[in-house]
Amino acid sequence: MRLTADADSRLWIPVTDSLGWKGRRHRKAAIRMLLGQVNSAIGVTERPGSRIGAWAMSQAAPMLMRRADGRVLVWTWKADPELVVAMATVQELTPQVRVARASMPMDYDDTQSFSSRWLGTGEKLMVAMPPSPASPPFATYTWDTDTHLVTLTAMCSDRERFGTLDGALDDLARSIRVVDDVAGGESPEVLRLDPA
Repeated sequence: MRLTADADSRLWIPVTDSLGWKGRRHRKAAIRMLLGQVNSAIGVTERPGSRIGAWAMSQAAPMLMRRADGRVLVWTWKADPELVVAMATVQELTPQVRVARASMPMDYDDTQSFSSRWLGTGEKLMVAMPPSPASPPFATYTWDTDTHLVTLTAMCSDRERFGTLDGALDDLARSIRVVDDVAGGESPEVLRLDPA
């Protein structure tokens, strides 16, 4: 099972298929933002080698995402790549995944219903002011398809600007859909069907 989406190219830069020089600046900015948020959350100051680490990870990220074979899609905000990073994933709903979802802290139980043309009704969680001041604001959209869990998670580096992204994040979430491979009879060819 794979994901596809129609992200607005005026707002989002795809990181997933940005190999080599294509999109490297946005990849690096997204990784630098995520590393900065992690460092802030655990109380670590940025080290001199952090930029080199972000560069190295930005070179490896496209290959890792390509190996994920459509199970992971990532975008950055076009106007400011270090402002927000959005990542869509699909994973099999194993008993362990169900237990992990049921065990989420009550702080994150304030979800609202969210509908998508492709995935049906799911849940949306907006955390503009996380309990810890060091934690970044984030939004999570989830859909349970009975066999798989589809999730879009967006993390923002600026609490004050996070609310301005709500509509764009909703549109991105609504564009995500699942595509599946169908074997073409005795032929080894594979036909990929869009749910449309």
